[in-house]
Amino acid sequence: MTTTVSALKTYEYYVNGEWKTSESGQTIDIQSPYLYETIGKVQAITKTEVDEAIRFAQEAQQIWAEYSLQERASYLHKWADELINMQDEIAEIIMKEVGKSLKDAKSEVVRTSDFIRYTVGEALHMHGESLRGDSFPGGSKSKIAIVDRVPLGVVLAISPFNYPVNLAAAKLAPALIAGNGVIFKPATQGAISGIKMIEALHKAGFPQGLVNIVTGRGSVIGDYLVEHEGIDMISFTGGTNTGVSLAKKAGMIPLVLELGGKDPGIVLEDADVAEAAKQIISGAFSYSGQRCTAIKRVLVHDSVADELVALLKEEIAKLSVGSPEDGSVIVPLIDEHSADFVQGLIDDAVEKGAVTVIGNQRERSLIYPTLLDHVTEDMKVAWEEPFGPVLPVIRIQSEQEAIRIANASEYGLQASIFTKDVNKAFAIASKLETGSVQINGRTERGPDHFPFIGVKKSGIGVQGIRKSIESMTREKVTILNILS
Repeated sequence: MTTTVSALKTYEYYVNGEWKTSESGQTIDIQSPYLYETIGKVQAITKTEVDEAIRFAQEAQQIWAEYSLQERASYLHKWADELINMQDEIAEIIMKEVGKSLKDAKSEVVRTSDFIRYTVGEALHMHGESLRGDSFPGGSKSKIAIVDRVPLGVVLAISPFNYPVNLAAAKLAPALIAGNGVIFKPATQGAISGIKMIEALHKAGFPQGLVNIVTGRGSVIGDYLVEHEGIDMISFTGGTNTGVSLAKKAGMIPLVLELGGKDPGIVLEDADVAEAAKQIISGAFSYSGQRCTAIKRVLVHDSVADELVALLKEEIAKLSVGSPEDGSVIVPLIDEHSADFVQGLIDDAVEKGAVTVIGNQRERSLIYPTLLDHVTEDMKVAWEEPFGPVLPVIRIQSEQEAIRIANASEYGLQASIFTKDVNKAFAIASKLETGSVQINGRTERGPDHFPFIGVKKSGIGVQGIRKSIESMTREKVTILNILS
């Protein structure tokens, strides 16, 4: 099934409650990863327009911070309603812009609405605390500390291409309910989806200037945004190299960085191999592996490796490959540069002796699901994050070897352990240098209220709805001195 885009639309950026065309007179073409054609254009705004957006956000935030929690909540509920009203339109854009199946795109919009509503509920149940002065030795009974959380100011939210609505709202909703203003910079590939999400927010009637969406060339506005003195906090999801660079430039403002991963699926000799295979396939290949939490390598005990590899091959052969419009699991990667990188990892492994069990076929940016067996530690695919549908199998002789290889990675996002021995699973989990460990399940982000943590080069800070609200606020202490 092939769709052609009839009307080529130029999308405006959003500032102070208005949709505008940039004074630069320049736009950026957005290419569909599977249609291989331009589906729209977004504004390439100037530094002056960035200044303007931040100024409006600062002014609106001062007023928004005075709104009651219930008043803020009502706006967010309206936003969630508008997203559901627009779900078909937004899902169509997500599919065309980032190559996600229509079913998954619709699920993303619904999940986003649920996320916003849960964020409101979480905020309504977050309470401050009070401390008695005399609870500390020698402290005065006449002193009482009231501890509350207050907004940081203007949050810069930078979202990735792979979940252009959900991972954007995962930044905006906590920031807004906490009383902040927002500058939203979507990934260029994903910018139209982000704009549609902001259209829903605009329909919800949020105060002018509170949320502004800026689109443009990273070479022009990227560093300028990050280093801008009007930004009080940055929440970024994207590549590790970009995140490291951002952290160096951001100075002393609070940061939450969600970066890359090289999540291992560790299969022990006592595992339910059939169940492990099922979870690994889902974890490794959904949306062509373009997920930071995708299982990106399998560390399997040699005694069950043949059985596991045979099952993985059988399941991979069943995966649908092709256009997202046909509901395919394996779809073209976001661009041909990404496909070149994945192909390079496969070629390097094969040249060094890895066995291609299935796959290693390519059509432009479409990489067929590829399973590589007998991968060794000298191969790039054992360590580098592909962000594509290639799964390396590394055979191990012991639990200790699995732990060593898992921890040798520069990343530390998640890991999966497959075993029937829960005690053993917890013992191994305690030694893995990751933010989260899944036992007998695939690595994945949700549920969205669970803490989501990256260590080492996988990130800084903690997300998850409550944790995100906390990261976008600071504690403030007011001390009451009781006069006798």
